[in-house]
Amino acid sequence: MEQINGITFEPFARKGVFADPGAMESLRMMKERTEATHVIFAPAGLQETPQSEEIDYRGDRSLGDEELSNMISFAHAIGLKVILKPTVNCKNGVWRAFINFFDNEVPCEPKWRNWFASHEQFQLHYARLAQKTGCCMFITGCEMVMAQRRDAEWRELIAKVREVFDGPVSYNTDKYQEEHVSWWDCVDVISSSGYYPFGSWEHELDRIEGVVKRFEKPFFFAETGCMSVKGSGQVPNDWELSGEADENEQAAWYEEMFSHTKQRSWVGGYGLWDWPADLRLTTEKGYSFYNKRAEAVIRSSYEKTEIE
Repeated sequence: MEQINGITFEPFARKGVFADPGAMESLRMMKERTEATHVIFAPAGLQETPQSEEIDYRGDRSLGDEELSNMISFAHAIGLKVILKPTVNCKNGVWRAFINFFDNEVPCEPKWRNWFASHEQFQLHYARLAQKTGCCMFITGCEMVMAQRRDAEWRELIAKVREVFDGPVSYNTDKYQEEHVSWWDCVDVISSSGYYPFGSWEHELDRIEGVVKRFEKPFFFAETGCMSVKGSGQVPNDWELSGEADENEQAAWYEEMFSHTKQRSWVGGYGLWDWPADLRLTTEKGYSFYNKRAEAVIRSSYEKTEIE
């Protein structure tokens, strides 16, 4: 697998966001300012609650196919490779990791069987789009912690994705969950969300390395990042953390993350979280690193990787 110097661009964008010319200009600036080689687009599928069986990916809270396809074409035109990662979220705000149903079907209760049927439609829709637009990788979902135990359903889904998409297929598990996915053998690339605290990288990388060696697959962090908030370096996965703005902490976290991961040859890259479509909406406390100290750290790391 080639090195992925990637950034996730405007994840879960609503319909119309990518149709705005400013979004293309933001993507161009992302490439120029960071030396990124890859961009990850994460179109959203929405279900009402973690126990809902239907996933909607055609409403106003999800990108339109035409605008997404046009943005992929533009990304290719400016020299970026594109990874597509359709991701399920819950409209009530509960994290997708808690999507869950009874393992044994119960009459009148929501069922895994129905949810996976809807999830399959969602994933295959975007797998076909990824094939048509020439995406270099397809990631079949993200951080579905409770759903990951359903081994047979995931194997069936990935087999069907391969029927319509001929590039490498991955799945993005959550932090601390890398060894809890039993079906890594059926993907081409193992990926996870690397939101690990200051001082923990060596321990966590040792643990993940065991998984990579066991399955003999390429690996990359499909998500990783830290907010520019004081204290975020200790809990980089907490998007609700409150505190004063702190660009230095965000930059220090990126420096530490890169310094440790680049010592492991099996870490094949990153999908940094995140870059906004409208740069005017960048907040001083969010994950975005546009025009913050962390941006220079990222550019330096990505430039050095390209030279090597």
